[in-house]
Parts: sequence; C-alpha cells; structure tokens
Amino acid sequence: MSQRIDYATASPDGYKALGGVYVYLQKCGLSKALIDLVYLRVSQINGCAYCIDMHSRDLLKAGVTVDKLVLVPVWPEAGAVFSSRERAALAWAETVTRVSETGVPDDDYAAAAAEFSAKELADLTYAIGLMNAFNRLGVSFRATPAATVAAEQA
Repeated sequence: MSQRIDYATASPDGYKALGGVYVYLQKCGLSKALIDLVYLRVSQINGCAYCIDMHSRDLLKAGVTVDKLVLVPVWPEAGAVFSSRERAALAWAETVTRVSETGVPDDDYAAAAAEFSAKELADLTYAIGLMNAFNRLGVSFRATPAATVAAEQA
C-alpha cells in the first residue's frame, strides 16, 4: 500500500483546522487516556491502519497495559479491565461512529449522559467526530502506519 497524497501538505489550512480541535481536546478536561481509547476504537471500526498504529503506540507510551490494549475491540466482554467511564465512552464512540446504522438511540444517549456531564459528552462527541474525519483522510489517502515504514526500512 502506498500513500496517495499527503493531505496535510496538500491542504495545510484544513489540517491546521482539524489540529485546532485536537489541541482543544487535549485541554478540555477529559483524560488523555480516555480520549486515546476512543480514538483507537473509532479507528478500529473504520479500519484506519495509520490511526490504529498511532493510537496504540500512544496508549502504550502512556502506560496502558498490553492486556487492556488488545481487549479494546471486545471491551463489552472484558469485564473489569475497563472502568464504567471507559465503557460508557467506548459505547458512545461505537454508536456515534455507526450513526447511519444506529441512529444513536435514546437509550445510548441516556447511558452516556448518566456517566458524563453535558460538556464532557459534547467534548467526547467532538473527539469521536474528529477521529472519524481523520480516519476518512487516512483511509482515503492511504496514510502509511509507522509500523509499515519501520518494516520497509528494515
């Protein structure tokens, strides 16, 4: 797989605009680890190899265990590995990412709203939307994962 275009170079103002949302989310009050878990799960759903690679590495660097990392795709079956807050965020990420299939039912909203304040839920949804946008760029333009670059250089 080879990269089609470097979208950040082709449209730096667009990339900078998305980067502004990313910067906001880093200081919005939600934990970085929670946001990174959501980024990873959204990227898994969308099949974005570049983002899966990047956010897995970010989570490992932040001290998330391999045991937890490998269970992200099956978090509902992982029991106490994920906190109630993490489970609520992952469930919300799944229903929002699959909006065309789910319609984001009232029950899903109520479950997320029970765990997060209105601001937190809005910010969490910004994070989900941002990652969906980045995934569409990564998949469409075949962004190359760091692991692929390293393998090719070896």
